[in-house]
Amino acid sequence: MSRKRITKRIVDALKPGEVVWDDGVAGFGCRCQKATKVFILKTRVGGRQRWLTIGRYGSPWTVDTARAEAKRLLGEVAAKKDPAAARDAGKRNPTVNDVADMFLAEHVKTKRKASTFTAYRDYFARLILPELGRLRVTDVTHSDVARFHHGLCATPYQGNRAVAILSAMFTWAERRGYRDDGTNPCRHIDKFKEYQRERFLSEAELARLGDVLAEVAHEGSETPWVVAALRLLIFTGARRNEILELEWQHVDFGRAMLFLRDSKTGPKPIYLNAPALQVLADVPRMEGNPFVICGEKPGTRLVNLRKPWLRIRGRAGLDGVRLHDLRHSFGAMAASGGVSLQMTGRLLGHTKTVTTERYSHLSADPVRAANEAIGQRIAAAMRGEREGGAEVVDLPTRRA
Repeated sequence: MSRKRITKRIVDALKPGEVVWDDGVAGFGCRCQKATKVFILKTRVGGRQRWLTIGRYGSPWTVDTARAEAKRLLGEVAAKKDPAAARDAGKRNPTVNDVADMFLAEHVKTKRKASTFTAYRDYFARLILPELGRLRVTDVTHSDVARFHHGLCATPYQGNRAVAILSAMFTWAERRGYRDDGTNPCRHIDKFKEYQRERFLSEAELARLGDVLAEVAHEGSETPWVVAALRLLIFTGARRNEILELEWQHVDFGRAMLFLRDSKTGPKPIYLNAPALQVLADVPRMEGNPFVICGEKPGTRLVNLRKPWLRIRGRAGLDGVRLHDLRHSFGAMAASGGVSLQMTGRLLGHTKTVTTERYSHLSADPVRAANEAIGQRIAAAMRGEREGGAEVVDLPTRRA
């Protein structure tokens, strides 16, 4: 067994499988694993041997900081405390940081869509963990969550979504035994009022967009797959990733349909009108590439449509219009053209009727027709007109 004063030079020289013990601090050592070097402490508490991992070699654990931590732990042992027991208790009561990592890896990544995992990870990293990550998961209170939620009042949708994700994590933590059942601190948090954004392109705006797409296609300033992607979004009302992830095996020209194996709402058919079929017929196919909307590298799909869209919408004078607004415009065109809300929902692949109701005020339904007829009759009466052109006759008044 090698025993010498541990220095940086000695640690750097360790090979996999080797262990060196310090000759000055009893039980303090460094073990070289396959890819890392770890500082350790071996001691006895109450007659039982304890092994403690201090930390991986490298910032913040240098030889000096690790030796100081070993001395601190030995001081706890001398005071009749058990550092290993405290460590194990910490594992049973992990921090929000720790539980978030486990929740993402063991639940979200394996049981949810990849896009959901990406979104959850972003919310944790950007919003939740900087505020709550250091708290023990059992110590988080309703007040902590309420204060966190209030701090996001300037972005109501984001604030509500962050609390929903946090609530899902605490529910999972309860099932895993990290919190008592029924103690989710996100319960009874009043959500911020959200205002759905309704931006539909008018026929004049669609005309400008069509002109710009034709121009960039002729100039070659954007790839033909960018132009095809935008045209398919306009003509089908599909979601962005439904088009970007579309493969040729999903396209059925004979039945004029796309059969998606997966989407936000699960397997989904998309009906293709004649303009959409023409776009698919004209888009170049790349040999060996299964995707309809090809990326720059062989065999890949286009990933980032946002940057080309920003350039194109700028030329068309559509500042502020999002890609998702193209889907809204499809729905608005359907509703305003007399298509029933039920049929509009089917075309858009909505699973809930409430989602389609945003287009109800555009629908040319009997209520709108009745309202128009009533308004015309009232206006005619106010102009002194009568139905059928009948003469207006003053009725005699009754004498007292």
